Amino acid sequence: MASSHSSSPVPQSNSSDAFFKKEMDATKRFCPVQSLPDVCPKEPTGNPNNLCDSPSLVADQQRWTIYHSKVNLPAALNDPRLAKRESDFFTKTWGVDFVDTEVTPSFYLPQITKEHFALYQQEITPREKVHERCKNICTPKDTFDRTLLHTHDKSRTDLEQVPKIFMKPDFALEDSLTFNAVLPWSHFSTAGGKGNRDAASSKLLQEKLSHYLDIVEVNIAHQISLRSEAFFHAMTSQHELQDYLRKTSQAVKLLREKISKIDKVMCEGSLRVLRLSLTRNNCIKAYNKLKLMATVHQTQPTVQLLLSTSEYVGALDLIATTQEVLQQELQGIHSFRHLGSQLCELEKLIDKMMIAEFSTYARNDLNRPLEDDCQILEEERLVSLVFGLLKQRKLNFYEIYGDEMINTAKNIIKQCVVNTVSQIEEIDTEVVVKLADQMRMMNFPQWFDLLKNIFSKFTIFLKRIKATLNTIRSVVFLVLDKNQKTRELEDTLQKNSAKESTVDPEVAYLTHEGMFISDAFGDGELPAGADAGSQRNTSPNSEPCSSDSVSEPEGTTDSSSSKEHTSSSLTPGGVEMMVSDDMKLTDLELVRLANNIQELLYNASDICHDRSVKFLMARAKDGFLEKLNSNEFVTLSRLMEGFILDTEQICGRKSMSLRGALQSQANRFVNRFHEERKTKLSLLLDNERWKQAEVPAEFQDLVDSVSDGRISLPEKKPTATEERKPAEFLIVEGQKYATVGTVLLLIRIILEYCQCVDNIPSITTDMLTRLSDLLKYFNSRSCQLVLGAGALQVVGLKTITTKNLALSSRCLQLIVHYIPIIRAHFEARLQPKQFSMLRHFDHITKDYHDHIAEISAKLVAIMDSLFDKLLSKYEVKAPVPSACFRNICKQMAKMHEAIYDLLPEEQTQMLFLRINASYKLHLKRQLAHLNVVNDGGPLNGLVTSDVAFYTGNLQALKGLNNLDLNMAEIWEQKR
Repeated sequence: MASSHSSSPVPQSNSSDAFFKKEMDATKRFCPVQSLPDVCPKEPTGNPNNLCDSPSLVADQQRWTIYHSKVNLPAALNDPRLAKRESDFFTKTWGVDFVDTEVTPSFYLPQITKEHFALYQQEITPREKVHERCKNICTPKDTFDRTLLHTHDKSRTDLEQVPKIFMKPDFALEDSLTFNAVLPWSHFSTAGGKGNRDAASSKLLQEKLSHYLDIVEVNIAHQISLRSEAFFHAMTSQHELQDYLRKTSQAVKLLREKISKIDKVMCEGSLRVLRLSLTRNNCIKAYNKLKLMATVHQTQPTVQLLLSTSEYVGALDLIATTQEVLQQELQGIHSFRHLGSQLCELEKLIDKMMIAEFSTYARNDLNRPLEDDCQILEEERLVSLVFGLLKQRKLNFYEIYGDEMINTAKNIIKQCVVNTVSQIEEIDTEVVVKLADQMRMMNFPQWFDLLKNIFSKFTIFLKRIKATLNTIRSVVFLVLDKNQKTRELEDTLQKNSAKESTVDPEVAYLTHEGMFISDAFGDGELPAGADAGSQRNTSPNSEPCSSDSVSEPEGTTDSSSSKEHTSSSLTPGGVEMMVSDDMKLTDLELVRLANNIQELLYNASDICHDRSVKFLMARAKDGFLEKLNSNEFVTLSRLMEGFILDTEQICGRKSMSLRGALQSQANRFVNRFHEERKTKLSLLLDNERWKQAEVPAEFQDLVDSVSDGRISLPEKKPTATEERKPAEFLIVEGQKYATVGTVLLLIRIILEYCQCVDNIPSITTDMLTRLSDLLKYFNSRSCQLVLGAGALQVVGLKTITTKNLALSSRCLQLIVHYIPIIRAHFEARLQPKQFSMLRHFDHITKDYHDHIAEISAKLVAIMDSLFDKLLSKYEVKAPVPSACFRNICKQMAKMHEAIYDLLPEEQTQMLFLRINASYKLHLKRQLAHLNVVNDGGPLNGLVTSDVAFYTGNLQALKGLNNLDLNMAEIWEQKR
């Protein structure tokens, strides 16, 4: 009854479950359209539909609805204060202009017309006609649904009168609380005076329960009437079902009897044979399993034996193979439950042993005597260690080698200093304890030999490191190559297996449906086409995981692990090693490790350079390196450059520390070199008397060597030099140069600058700047001394003569001659981006030419002042030649005598042409002053005789006989 009640479609409560909502919607379908409710809610009536349309004081008292509203829309719109009812609601807040404002249509909303609904109307019109037709036909059913719904609502109202306690699924009168709730004993008290009332209460209670019973019985009868047809049909079908079951039971009994007879006659013997065969195979597998356990039991002693001979790779392979056997084939064996952890601890111990062994190997390899022999120490041992470390993924082992390199580099320098100091008797090691102080007591040859020894040791040291690291990198590359080949092989096998994946359907069916058949045959009964490898590979998959089955038959255990597949390879040193397939290193890790090892070689070069720099700085503390002369510093620079080039050739990368230290010392050397020579030039100029000096043979040889196209200081030849006498002039490319001693030394200084650039290429730019400064200094200082007459006070000359001026000009011309050669020398040694520095030579050349022009102008100015003084007193009168012209010719002869041997003939002619022009200018001015004209008169004749005397004397001078004097210009031209 309870179940029939729960399946009733009558709503049970006013709650919002889905079934009740569905019935509510169905009811709404038949209700007429209602108007909006009033502002004040109505009380709920007996109509159940109103429970859904109006608020409930019980269920909705906590939920706000539209019925809680106090002002409705008409009250808000009908404001009696305004006459314009239709727009006052909007305009009282937004203004009167709100209604008149035209709203612009939106660009994002399309204009909808009736045409948009044409297609929909075409589709829905036939459906609407069918709907109307069906609606007319199904009108009685609709009336029945309305009646049925009314009946359901009435039944629901009647059932609500029954207390809820009778509807509980756990209702039982045995429960005292339930019994007291149904039959309250308080109504049956037997106290005096209450008998009649209690009897009335009892009767009322009985009638109430009877009423509840009647309601329930009516509802049950109603439900049965609704389902009467299905009930009687089930009762009728029950008898037929019992007949079917009786016949089926008899057929099953007969079938079982037949199957039992067939099993005894045909199957029992065959199945016994299969069972015995399977048992035999399991016994064989158990025997093989025991043999495998015996082999695994010997793992630890074998590992200890391999470790005693430093066979780390073999020990690790054995541990890895044993671990794999324990996990795959001996899993769950109780006696081996601790063996896996023991092997892991043993593997960790091997890791520590290999690291300690590699550290010892690195120490022994780097600290052995540094002889010329650069062979690898125990290459087989190194290869084994590296292979084992790679196998264990100890990829930072190269850092151990790097730490040993640093310590060894320190010890190399220390040992070299100790050995050198012990051979020098002048150094008392008992008095001077520190090595640095002992080293500072060495002179340059001793210290240079020590540095040379250190560099040679470092070179052997780097070659040895390179050989060792190359061997390590070769091992890494062999493993990398093996990984790539293995990956290619796997790809090939996958492609082949994909091609051969097509199998005969019958074989596939047997493999899928009868997997136990393979266990019923021995190894010899397999198809002849199957090899041992295929047997070994299929057997693990053909047997389910159980305690009495193993994965492989006897004789296949040793090859079960894929880690045992190895290939032989040779290292660069010829050592053969076995590369296994179990290197779980990616190509990226191996390539990164190879790069780190190569970087370690670069670090070795940097370490050697850094230690060498510290050694140099320790010696340079007392200014020792700055006090070296040019030859010593050049020798030191060449030694350091050679070591730098050797390390670059060995390691393949430039190290900048030692080069930077050399550059720093070279800069200091350049500063000192330049200051010494500038000071020397300054002293020479301050003591120069500007007289022509003899040219020693060594200076002529120096100039001749430059003329041959090479700028270098020639080697001294004492025997040949003593036999040759000094020359009066310096011969440069066939031209004679009269010079002073300062210029000869300046040329030598310039060549020293150029040769220093050849010896130390790194200081080319600094030397160019310093040489430019030196040439500028010589130009400015010589100008001050000669043109500025500074030599009168510095040297004590009485006067600056024309000979001094001509000699200074010739010296400047000699320097100008060498400037293009010097420029080409530096240009060949500069980088293209440094060619802009060559502009210094262009500026210097211009300054020197300006200086030479000033000297020429000075010589002309001397004669110009003389002409002005003499010709201003000239009078045209007898005797002829006049005293004035005799004095002029005498001064001209002195000038010619002073400069002719110093200046070339062309420059002498040009100078006298300028002097003659000055002479003609002054003479023309004087004749104009005296009113003497070219009219053929007596005065004109006297002047012509004097001019002829002047011309004859001037052209009689050496080298001036062909000089065109053009004396006609002294006369005023007639207009």
